[in-house]
Amino acid sequence: MNYQEFTEEIHLKDGRSITLETGKLAKQADGSVVVKMGGTMLLATVVGAKEARDGVDFMPLTIEYREKFSAAGKIPGGFIKREGRPSDDEILTMRLVDRVMRPLFPKDYHAEVQVIISVMSYDGTVLPDSLAGLAASTAMALTDIPFKSLISEVRVVRVDGEFIINPDLETLKKADLDMMIGASKDSVIMVEGEMEEVSEKEMVEAIKFAHDAIKDQIDAQERLSEKVGKSFPKREYCHETNDEALEKRIHEELYQKLYDIATEPSEKHERSTRFDEVLAEFKEQFSEEEQDELGSLIDKYFGDVKKEAVRQMILNENVRLDGRNPNQIRPIWCEVDYLPSTHGSAIFTRGETQSLSTITLGSSLDADRIDSIVEEYEKKFYLHYNFPPFSTGEARPIRGISRREVGHGNLAERALKKMIPSDTPYTIRLVSDILESNGSSSMATVCAGTLALMDAGIKIKKPVSGIAMGLITDTASGKWTVLSDILGDEDHLGDMDFKVTGTRDGITACQMDIKISGLSYEILEKALMQAHEGRMHIMDKMLETISEPNQNYKPTAPKIITLKIKGDFIGAVIGPGGKIIQELQAQTGTTISIEEEDGFGIVEISGVDQEKMDDAVQRIKDITFEPTIGETYKGKVVSVKPFGAFVQIKKGTEGLVHISELDWNRVNDVEDVVKEGDIIEVKYLENDKKTGKMRLSRKVLLPKPDKKED
Repeated sequence: MNYQEFTEEIHLKDGRSITLETGKLAKQADGSVVVKMGGTMLLATVVGAKEARDGVDFMPLTIEYREKFSAAGKIPGGFIKREGRPSDDEILTMRLVDRVMRPLFPKDYHAEVQVIISVMSYDGTVLPDSLAGLAASTAMALTDIPFKSLISEVRVVRVDGEFIINPDLETLKKADLDMMIGASKDSVIMVEGEMEEVSEKEMVEAIKFAHDAIKDQIDAQERLSEKVGKSFPKREYCHETNDEALEKRIHEELYQKLYDIATEPSEKHERSTRFDEVLAEFKEQFSEEEQDELGSLIDKYFGDVKKEAVRQMILNENVRLDGRNPNQIRPIWCEVDYLPSTHGSAIFTRGETQSLSTITLGSSLDADRIDSIVEEYEKKFYLHYNFPPFSTGEARPIRGISRREVGHGNLAERALKKMIPSDTPYTIRLVSDILESNGSSSMATVCAGTLALMDAGIKIKKPVSGIAMGLITDTASGKWTVLSDILGDEDHLGDMDFKVTGTRDGITACQMDIKISGLSYEILEKALMQAHEGRMHIMDKMLETISEPNQNYKPTAPKIITLKIKGDFIGAVIGPGGKIIQELQAQTGTTISIEEEDGFGIVEISGVDQEKMDDAVQRIKDITFEPTIGETYKGKVVSVKPFGAFVQIKKGTEGLVHISELDWNRVNDVEDVVKEGDIIEVKYLENDKKTGKMRLSRKVLLPKPDKKED
């Protein structure tokens, strides 16, 4: 053995444990660790460049999280049998880890850092995404890369009133609260989750419970780091060249000008133009050569001074960039039924943020099919969020869906999904196109989505509204202000972005990112209560436009009919190679799907033309027709024989009316009573004991003649 292995164990309060191992795998990485819980194992590696690339003035951190199908003994679906682009769930896990780790690198550290987290084994019980943050931070703890403080992430759920850390899948499905919490020892940094209308107090309790578990996990990381002994001292670096005199000059000359601009209420582009004019005027004092040399530093120091001026203005004047007070919501206007051809549509505009949302209703064949190592399932409600460059007045290339769009869409979907009734017959696709953006576009999506659902006639349980909260703090003076319905600038310049969605009765989803350490629970509770007031105000404005779901679906929406057939008939409806069902769809212009459930076939027929749908229903009923002994049926005489007539009571279902069952009187010739093509009424007597064929009777439905007297 040419390696030295180090281990550390984390004991959860319920008796389960997590093991951290290093020294055995991926030794050429700066740091690597295997995290084990049950039979689930993750390998996390960290590699950091020694120097920053020229011209890089930000933290180029990359987080990759990949679930290998082999970990669960599965082969990827689709034509190409290998893992491809990351799934939405993998992207969401990457974002969770990134949002916790990124704020903890030194601001002047610009060397590239890559964290790769791979799920190597999944036991079907321990959910791997709950361990991703722990794995990433532990790998980082074993390196000499500068990092302010270690972190971890846990999932906290509540089942029957009890909080549980990192539950299994079956427990998760029973929970009324599901949150991922990321934190350092002294501060909660990230919160994201969904709930079934919980109170603000209950949410804070869940965060505190999770934070206690995170502290234990960080202690274990520190112990392992001390055993390995590679992480200290931290590497030396110099990624920035500063000019203190220039920085002081910019502060002295421009701070008050920027403060004054911030004090005057203005719109986004007007304010941006005025700030740019101050910067351009200052740069005019320098020659072209000096600007080439000092331009990047001037821009950097100008940004720092602008941030300080705006923050201090808000704290001192109790007024915001657009003139609002801290808890005031921007003007709102809404409209529904804007697009005539969609199945539902709504516009929600709040200040300079606007979402146009549409509803498309489909059959079960349109469900979003999810295939991961954890489980395979179908989503009948899903939400897509689009953020085109024109929404912020920019011209830039569109290169597919960004991770941000995936994350914002997921948050809005989680906010709304529990309000969709389980008996809704449709698959629902909600699309939010952001047409303008100046903060809180994901919350505008929640509001527009609620309105569009009601416009479409979906009988949602309760309407949902959302709001984004911000925070400005000053450690020197101890001042702090919570801001309702934040602008884009307030998000960028502030210390918190806290999104909260819910009904009048409780919170349905949340997402919080903290940019400072040591956020107190006092501030968190203040933000939640202020968010509640804001959500109620927004809800009132929404309900002025449409107060309840429309009673009927749009004329353009497809209709859905569901039939239940015996399992034995599923093959008959589908036909060999799908021939019968494909012909049915082509001839009736409908979409037909069949799913087996508890021994029965659930047939779903969707279409726009009611007459054609009725035709499809009748054809399926004909195929699955099962006559009942003793019942009466109308049928067509399809064949006449000397011994009787064959009558078709449904397509594919025939029986024999024996000559003796045609009439009470003696019949010498069948054609004296019925001829081929006649429609007659018959009763199903029984099945022939020898042939198993149906025995039908015409005469039992006729009046029995009186007996002749001798």
